[in-house]
Amino acid sequence: MTVTERQIRVLLWIALALVGLGVWAFLLRGADQPADPRLAPAVAVLPDGVAPPGDPSRVPLDGFDEIAVTVAPEGGGSLLSWCLLAALQASQREQGLMGVTDLQGYSGMAFVYDTDVQSPFWMRNTPTPLSIAWIARDGSVVSISDMAPCGDRSDCPIYGSTGRYRTAIEVFQGQLATLGITPGAKVTVGGECAARV
Repeated sequence: MTVTERQIRVLLWIALALVGLGVWAFLLRGADQPADPRLAPAVAVLPDGVAPPGDPSRVPLDGFDEIAVTVAPEGGGSLLSWCLLAALQASQREQGLMGVTDLQGYSGMAFVYDTDVQSPFWMRNTPTPLSIAWIARDGSVVSISDMAPCGDRSDCPIYGSTGRYRTAIEVFQGQLATLGITPGAKVTVGGECAARV
């Protein structure tokens, strides 16, 4: 049986039509149609047998989420994990630790952004001295600063990072080293904290 030129053309048209329908369906359906197309923070994978971090008796700050962070300390050593309050939305980031004098079992607060930013911080209405670390998308520490309390004034000092960052972590002043967050550390933000009691 021989295949005629006309039969070859028909087969090519059918093949092209099938490919075209496949591309059209992919584009129309949006691949897997994620409900929220934003990139989620990287999630640290804890070694087997290591429980999620966090004081089980911690008390959440009204209106805030919580998030785990894992730190690979500068110079090596065991991974460190912490449970932080999480400012994920713009309104949460604007509030931050204003008025807070007790972290109620949390190690600090993580300000998580969807994109790289270089937004400065200030301490208006923040009574407790804080330290801040700005963390790049790859987990490297961009810069660290100590911030002094400031009352309800519009002229409070501004504190900025030396480069673009994806997450900022605030702790009570002097506590960053306790969390292993020093200039050469790698910080992974994301994951669940231990269950609260």
